[in-house]
Amino acid sequence: MSRHFWLAMRMTKSLPAVGSFALLDALTGFVPDDFINARWPPPHRPGRRFHFSAAQLWRVHLLTALTRGQSFNAVQRSLSEQRPLRRFAHLPNERSVPDIRMLHEFRSRLGVSGFRGINDHLTQQILLVAPLRDQTVGLIDATDLPAASRDKKKMASLGALSEQLWERGL
Repeated sequence: MSRHFWLAMRMTKSLPAVGSFALLDALTGFVPDDFINARWPPPHRPGRRFHFSAAQLWRVHLLTALTRGQSFNAVQRSLSEQRPLRRFAHLPNERSVPDIRMLHEFRSRLGVSGFRGINDHLTQQILLVAPLRDQTVGLIDATDLPAASRDKKKMASLGALSEQLWERGL
């Protein structure tokens, strides 16, 4: 049977919970490794050798969204400890995991347009096999929305305090 058939069969069932290893196993077939490796081959330049393919590094980035890792540092630390994460990222062993510098260089090399290109390719692949029904949901791309950071900005004080801090019991 074709690959698209099996992807469609997986999509008709409900997906496992976010952060579970079962979700990683269900989604590993959707990652377009060949597309990513063909579009971003390792650069040929003197200096450091690239030990990981672009698809492996993109899979590590994807783990930050699919697991309960709060940061790239947390995901990078957990790669050496958890075999299912390494299996999803196609990493051979616990001693050979990308470090934070490698992930940063990969993000710089891809840029925003690279990540959007991968997302567009994934969207096309999923729409080919998605069982479209009467109630179809559209998803927006959050990168085009302004950040909701107004509450995080430092605001200028509105004036002097009417009483001293030690008078309030603080």
